[in-house]
Amino acid sequence: MKMRKLGNQGLVVSELGLGCMGISEFYGDRDEQEAIATIHHALDLGVNLLDTADMYGPFTNEQLVIPFH
Repeated sequence: MKMRKLGNQGLVVSELGLGCMGISEFYGDRDEQEAIATIHHALDLGVNLLDTADMYGPFTNEQLVIPFH
């Protein structure tokens, strides 16, 4: 996975990110186990940028993503 440095504080993220909006809202029924499996798969592939927002729930999305921090 290619990585990119953001700013000048040493933050490095993967060029590809996982958009997490669909794991808790907006695209039909929610499947928490599938969401967790998707996050694990992305991390296994080297993705470390998980894109989320508190409006996806609210906070439901973060509750799925934060344990992987």
